[in-house]
Amino acid sequence: MRIVKVLAAAMLLASASEAAAQEGDVEAGAAYAKQVCAACHAVLPNEQISPLLQAPTFQSVADTRGMTELALTVWLQSSHPTMPNIVLKPDDLRNVVAYIRSLKRKK
Repeated sequence: MRIVKVLAAAMLLASASEAAAQEGDVEAGAAYAKQVCAACHAVLPNEQISPLLQAPTFQSVADTRGMTELALTVWLQSSHPTMPNIVLKPDDLRNVVAYIRSLKRKK
């Protein structure tokens, strides 16, 4: 029984450290968004109109119901007919996801 408890604790610690390693850098995500995404998307908090009108604002994406970290990650890795095929490096992806999630308004 003690071995099971020790293994369970080790697994929890490993999961926690892996989750921490997966978290993105909000500031780096904001910088990337301003440099790469802002040509089409409104990327700043509370901006209401994107330079490319059909491109959603990052604020609207962040406020979309059910827009979890996983949903954003999948969305950013999926091709969109009106979006250039930009392939984000893993760190950039995590950072942009963290930035967009940081924009979510509290209700």
